[in-house]
Amino acid sequence: MGFVLEATLPIFLLIVIGFLLRWRGFIDRPAWEAVEKLTYMILFPALLIRTLATADFSAMQVLPIIAAINIPLVLTALILMTLVARFMSDGPALTSMLQGFIRPNTYIGLAVAAGLFGELGFATATLAIAASVPLVNLISVVALSRFGSNGSRSFKAMILAIAKNPIIVACVVGILLNMSGTGLPSISDGFLEILGRAALPLGLIAVGAGLKLKGDGGSLGTLVAPVVGKLLVLPVLTAFTCSLLGLSGVPAYVAILFNALPVASSSFILARQLGGDADLMARIITIQTAAAMITLPLLLGLLV
Repeated sequence: MGFVLEATLPIFLLIVIGFLLRWRGFIDRPAWEAVEKLTYMILFPALLIRTLATADFSAMQVLPIIAAINIPLVLTALILMTLVARFMSDGPALTSMLQGFIRPNTYIGLAVAAGLFGELGFATATLAIAASVPLVNLISVVALSRFGSNGSRSFKAMILAIAKNPIIVACVVGILLNMSGTGLPSISDGFLEILGRAALPLGLIAVGAGLKLKGDGGSLGTLVAPVVGKLLVLPVLTAFTCSLLGLSGVPAYVAILFNALPVASSSFILARQLGGDADLMARIITIQTAAAMITLPLLLGLLV
């Protein structure tokens, strides 16, 4: 447990620092939005491209890792959209709950995996991002097109928006470079390495700056269900899936870690743009991130 706390505490301290800086008005809101955009559009994609292009996936159980992460996500999404939808008349709230159940905060995931397992953990976490981010974005957009309140954008337009997502584009570019065997030229490698170094600290601080303690979105049930489901039920289901697939060691830990992460901050933007319940989404993000400071170290402490 001590080792896990040593790896996770600095990460959550960066989030707390971001929250305190925003709360104290150290940097105004437009500046924080610019930092988040810079990280999301440039720094984090640079980190992903370099890691995916240079990683050695030959020693990894690639397909079992992908299956262990995605099977629980798909099952969760199907259950939520079929069973829960029958008892909920509020479609936008359902879409925000769904995002709360399935979308991981990749900044936290990469930082924790690297802190716990070094380069192998970092490379495995990058593979997890490449495997899950396109899927969860697609599921979220499908749900928003079906249950969201914003019918102004066509499904085709939303799919094109996903295809242009910088994280997805970076994953595709990195994987293609890896598969081609060319890797990265030395100049590009050094350039992307410098950019990538800033991605995680700035990303984590921006996560904290985006947290909102005040708000009136959502009932008790719509808030509690995503927190319990995402931080406890989904990782248990993932652990069971890893057992069925015979996945163990670092790959299994990373798969469970990624399905135990709090929801991505970008979920709020998607909810606001595509007709979800943005206020509820903001509260789910804040509560999950705060709760994960407790649940993630405890869960990983039992595993590692």
